[in-house]
Amino acid sequence: MSPPATGGAFKVTTEGGRIIGTEPFADDPDPSAIPDILPQAVHHRSRVARPSIRRGWLERRDRAGRGSDEFVELPWDEALDIAAAEIDRIRKEHGNKAIFGGSYGWSSAGRFHHAQSQVHRFLNSIGGYVASFGSYSTGCAQAIMPHVFGVSFLRYLYNEQDSWQTIAENTETLVMFGGINKKNAQVSMGGITRHDTASWFDRFHAKGMRCLNIGPQRRDAPEGCEWLPVRPGSDTALMLALAFVLEQEGLTDHDFLARYTVGFELFRPYLMGSSDGMPKTPEWASPICGTDPDTIRALARRMASTRTLITVAWSLQRAEHGEQPYWMSAVLAAMLGQIGLPGGGVGYGYGAIGGIGKSMKSLRGVTLDQLQNPVGTFIPVARIADMLANPGVPYDFNGRREPYPDIRLVYWAGGNPFHHHQDLNRLSEAWKCPETVIVNEPWWTATAKRADIVFPATTSYEREDIGRTDLDEYLFNMPALIEPVGEARDDYDIFSGLAERLGEGARFTEGRSSEDWLRQLYDGYRESGAAAGVEVPGFDDLRAQNWVKLPIVQEPPLPSFLARFRADPEGNALNTPSGRIEIFSETVDGFGYADCPGHPAWLERPNGWVRPRRRPRCTLSRRSPATSCTASSRAPWLISRMPAPSGC
Repeated sequence: MSPPATGGAFKVTTEGGRIIGTEPFADDPDPSAIPDILPQAVHHRSRVARPSIRRGWLERRDRAGRGSDEFVELPWDEALDIAAAEIDRIRKEHGNKAIFGGSYGWSSAGRFHHAQSQVHRFLNSIGGYVASFGSYSTGCAQAIMPHVFGVSFLRYLYNEQDSWQTIAENTETLVMFGGINKKNAQVSMGGITRHDTASWFDRFHAKGMRCLNIGPQRRDAPEGCEWLPVRPGSDTALMLALAFVLEQEGLTDHDFLARYTVGFELFRPYLMGSSDGMPKTPEWASPICGTDPDTIRALARRMASTRTLITVAWSLQRAEHGEQPYWMSAVLAAMLGQIGLPGGGVGYGYGAIGGIGKSMKSLRGVTLDQLQNPVGTFIPVARIADMLANPGVPYDFNGRREPYPDIRLVYWAGGNPFHHHQDLNRLSEAWKCPETVIVNEPWWTATAKRADIVFPATTSYEREDIGRTDLDEYLFNMPALIEPVGEARDDYDIFSGLAERLGEGARFTEGRSSEDWLRQLYDGYRESGAAAGVEVPGFDDLRAQNWVKLPIVQEPPLPSFLARFRADPEGNALNTPSGRIEIFSETVDGFGYADCPGHPAWLERPNGWVRPRRRPRCTLSRRSPATSCTASSRAPWLISRMPAPSGC
């Protein structure tokens, strides 16, 4: 058996020190095709063979050549000396607040050789770094949803939603904004062993559940689902129109709203149009969404008359004003009065990655301590281009006003910002602003090609590790299958060499080898399992048997925190200022953002494809050209008002 990858577990065949083939894992009912590319990928000509430094930077510290210069290969010791000297110069001349520790992204299925943990531990061991908040997948939701439900969005997402089993047993109507795509569920952070999203939909269809895929693409849901096509970015308008029908036709559960929510009386005038002269009728939404008004009315009535679960894909919050459909979906579910009922209410991210929808005992993970970061500065993850191009310019985020830090050095290990970011042209220009960019990377990705110093890193198949994720009941030993390709080294060895040169070797390594760390982390995991009544085999036993299926799936699934809240709203009050679901948030309203009225709203895209004849007036706040809404990454119309890059 091979180690698990983001696409799942699989068998690997090696010959002559090379990976030559893969086979599916026997326990997987719907194996991913992703491992098929493994033999070509691991041995591809695009692997970084040796430590490499961009010629323009090496000779004259030029920044403009990033992405076009040739690279000079150097011996490991010389390259490490140069990198350590540059890091030391930056931190002495500008402080650690001038170092950005990127590394948002998917880098390794292994828990010790996890590049993001490794680079952050290294940077913290030498004085800290500027960090980032959230992810491109859930950043808006991570900011807005705690104001609505009073809980960390990631906790809600991974630990507190209804399970697939609960949905199969109780849901009658599944309304999927953005769909639930089994293609996306092929992957997960740390790997997913059993790909079973499609099989759950087979059960849904067999019991007669009505499954509606609402979005621009028919294939965003499995076969057998109905498709309601809507224009991209119009979901909030459709949700408002559905809510309008509920209220107009007396289908709103006002008893639920009175007991479990606050602020509907402030939201209702906007919904019905008395505050802005624009009722959010199906006729109003139709030209925005491209959906027939009668279809909207019929769907609202269906949702009110059946046990309905609203699901929202991660993709919706990656768009402009991405916080709005997340907030509005919660309001719509509250108006239906089904939040906290089994198979009812609202859920997020089903199908976005594998594992969401499983109900499992929570065990403390196999996690490398990243140490304490003395630098308290962070930026929202999607604002990296704004930060690099506009040092010192103030920006607003989630009620805070902060200046962008003046970043002189970027260190990236794991992930690829030129894959994640929205506007690659802006990022490419902003990427030329820092004095130095260092990257650990197995392949010559777009990010590596735009770096100044590139260290060749091993892949998961060239080192031993432990495969474990909270979204999976399988535990794997990940043996090294082949020797490192070229002169690649583990991230741990790269950072150990740099930390030693910077006088912090002992703090970073604590005197442990990679195997020492693996055993220590694994022992901690066994203790966590024992405390939860779960027997975890010893490390050497796991090595011998390669993998084990842990008895951690909850049968029957545990009730969600919203089910507990519904049963006892006083005893299980939410961690919001009111203790209830906040349809109107005084906190958000108090931020003073001109395009955030304290409740969800339709915020038209200024460069969009449709302009209703009458619409609410949402303008940019006059306080600063950098003002934006609560959780949204910088929208294009706000970007255009940013000052020109300075000092690059």
